[in-house]
Amino acid sequence: MIQKLTITAPDDLHLHIRDEAMMQLVLPHSAAQFRRATVMPNLKPPVTTTELALAYRNRIANALPTGTAFTPLIPLYLTDKTTGAEVRKAYESGVSRAMKYYPAGATTNSDSAVTKIENIREAIDVMIELGMPLLIHGEVTDPAVDFFDRESRFIDEMLDPLHRAVPDLKIVLEHISTKHAAEYITAASRTLAATITPHHIALNRNALFAGGINPHNFCFPILKSEDDRLAVLAAATSGNPKFFLGTDSAPHGRSNKERTGGFGGLYSAFAALPMYAELFERENALDKLEPFASFYGADFYGIERNRDTVTLIKEPLTIPDYFEVDGDQLVPMRAGDTISWRMA
Repeated sequence: MIQKLTITAPDDLHLHIRDEAMMQLVLPHSAAQFRRATVMPNLKPPVTTTELALAYRNRIANALPTGTAFTPLIPLYLTDKTTGAEVRKAYESGVSRAMKYYPAGATTNSDSAVTKIENIREAIDVMIELGMPLLIHGEVTDPAVDFFDRESRFIDEMLDPLHRAVPDLKIVLEHISTKHAAEYITAASRTLAATITPHHIALNRNALFAGGINPHNFCFPILKSEDDRLAVLAAATSGNPKFFLGTDSAPHGRSNKERTGGFGGLYSAFAALPMYAELFERENALDKLEPFASFYGADFYGIERNRDTVTLIKEPLTIPDYFEVDGDQLVPMRAGDTISWRMA
């Protein structure tokens, strides 16, 4: 039985660290496990320009513990007004290696986002030229669509037509949550890929209701059926390079999670890599963890793989019940549970 696992340092290619006090709390958790992260730009106000991205990168650098090797890659938050020149500027500055597309209103702080994909065609043309992936939150926002069907409908009605129209554009369908998504990405061309979170392979929608409504397991996209969970888990552990790690760790204070209209998002970053290791081990796929976490995402982005390593050990780790932050509490994924791996 494996008791120690050393892998190439991984990347988290979908991460929320917020700003100010929340960032001060959560950033060291991610930096202790990952060397790079695609840090989401849906702040208030959103990170829509190169200047705003560079300023955010500086704030992140100032919040890192001394001596920490961690590089944030900050995609611009695309709006109907994003130009090709701005995309090029962000790429040449080194701050962005991808661009982020939110359907307007699909998730937290997405109200300023793209209303029609045609409105960013100039930006897309530059992305194709530079080899930059388009990172997509794949859910329709039509209130008439069943909440549990939003991802599948997006694939059929928006993603597939977009891919057919611009087949050379690299697209990452983020945080997939359905069997349909896993099958679609598997069958699609080499320019489509997907990130997979720990919560969508560990939990199904029963976790929203066991023992009463649990708002701390509410996220976008919402947890799906057990069949969906198993299909996404199979994709993650398959060794298919189209699937790679993106936690979508999304911290919100208890006050915003437990109120009426509570925010969606699970905070997994405290022990994300150990949670992936536990899940991969259960599937007899620990040998697949390194490429999933450290190789496939970097290769798809067209960036160099990390050269150093991290080590996990097979020892119990108890997840805290909560963290204190700015007069509030942050409840992590699997709060109070004990998992079987920890960082060395």
